[in-house]
Amino acid sequence: MNQTDDLHQALLDWVHISMRRTMHEFTSWMNRSSLSNSQLGALMRLYYHGDCPISNIGDNLGITAAAASQMVDRLVQKGLLQRDEDPDDRRVKRVTLTNKGKTLVQEGVEARLKWLRDLETALPKAKHGDIITSLSTLTEIAKELEETYSEAEKGSLEG
Repeated sequence: MNQTDDLHQALLDWVHISMRRTMHEFTSWMNRSSLSNSQLGALMRLYYHGDCPISNIGDNLGITAAAASQMVDRLVQKGLLQRDEDPDDRRVKRVTLTNKGKTLVQEGVEARLKWLRDLETALPKAKHGDIITSLSTLTEIAKELEETYSEAEKGSLEG
């Protein structure tokens, strides 16, 4: 093997184990939550982007407004969401995470990050500087690629 092949394999190995561990922990949390993927998707959307009309939940999840409304009803009954009239348009219903809903999502985020905290603890302190430098370089280049991909995707939609 040459250095390019070694780098490729090292990146594949890292992506494989990091995805497997984060998804395993997150999936375990999802199963414990006893919520559907759509319900969890709605909670995550609200957690990261704030309150919104019910129709936005449906658009985000690719489900009908009626299905989104029924799902929101179930989450309101569980005490995870609060539904209110939009102050600017009483016909529009806005949904917000309750404290119980925020706590549930935070548990999911923490479950996903637990293995990373364990990894940080297990890394030898003498290697921290090298690891920080390497990961910073990797992240910087990945962000540049992401911008390039985003511009290309935007261009393909316009063209």
